[in-house]
Amino acid sequence: MRTFSTFFFAVAIVAFSSLQPVVAQEKTDDNIEWHDITEWGVEGRILPDQQRARWFDRLPASAEGKVTAAVWGLSRDSAGMVARFKTDATELWIDYTLKDNGIAMPHMPATGVSGVDLYARDKDGKWKWVNVTKPTAQTVKASWISGMAPGHREFAAYLPLYNGIESLKIGVKKGAKFEGLAPREKPIVFYGTSITHGACASRPGMVHTAILGRWFDRPVANLGFSGNGKMHEEVGDYLVQVDAAAYVIDCLPNMGAAEVAQRCVPLVKQLRSAKPDTPIVLVEDRRNTNDWILPARNQHHTANHAALKKAYQELTEAGVKNLYYIEGDHLYGDDTEGATDASHASDLGFMRQAEIFKPVLEKALSSN
Repeated sequence: MRTFSTFFFAVAIVAFSSLQPVVAQEKTDDNIEWHDITEWGVEGRILPDQQRARWFDRLPASAEGKVTAAVWGLSRDSAGMVARFKTDATELWIDYTLKDNGIAMPHMPATGVSGVDLYARDKDGKWKWVNVTKPTAQTVKASWISGMAPGHREFAAYLPLYNGIESLKIGVKKGAKFEGLAPREKPIVFYGTSITHGACASRPGMVHTAILGRWFDRPVANLGFSGNGKMHEEVGDYLVQVDAAAYVIDCLPNMGAAEVAQRCVPLVKQLRSAKPDTPIVLVEDRRNTNDWILPARNQHHTANHAALKKAYQELTEAGVKNLYYIEGDHLYGDDTEGATDASHASDLGFMRQAEIFKPVLEKALSSN
């Protein structure tokens, strides 16, 4: 047994060490040209022309004191932000500084909380995963990927989900072509909870909002606020300022039936008053994966669903057009395997959500 334990520990050490970022020590900055992504912008940063307290904040500075203190603090995470660029480099470097020193969480790895996740288009134009940073400290300066096959490609870098960014640069060897791509217009705007925020994806590109962005090849704005997605009118004041392709309202995991009954209809009317034609999608809360054995939790979800459905019916009967609905019973699947802790999605749960959202969003986007 001792021999096996020693062997297992040695293997674990090797495996762990292979996950650490390679710090840029064997090459100097003279060999690398650094490109600051603030020079061309990121998607998922709404109202970019408005003043920011920090460049990478999701909400403009005017939101401080208008939205709740909790929403304001959470808006400083970079969830959903994506930097796109083109290069023919066969090696990419990254240099970024995180806002907070909380690199990981007990139920969510550092790669998801604080990592930068890289995708690229293949020769057929399909987005495919490339690599993710593996931060162990607030500052990461590392070789991101090397040995790539030659070619001029479009890349997308998904920023950390549950941490903020102070600065971020992408490096290529001198002589390589590099072009930052301006953010695309008319994002799909998601307003929701910790699940929308990204808990508990293994990496930023695995949240359902990001998956749907790749599937539709559209920009996405992630306004998920962990524990604080509650259909607030004050958040609605910022939603209506965005020239959105669609709004997805997915707040029920943070609400009870009484709150849904009180706030859903006013929020939809607020959006519709400002945006007469923009599709609005209402989403029921997922069921906790252990609600089959917890009667009180099961009833909570059932009551929430009934309240949202009643609000939807009231709105449609009042003549609100271009309103869509997603039921929550099967968002994580039916086998209890779609969550990390009953509540928050695993990568499997996020993929299953994306698959359910997709046909509804296809219909909604085709109407606009």
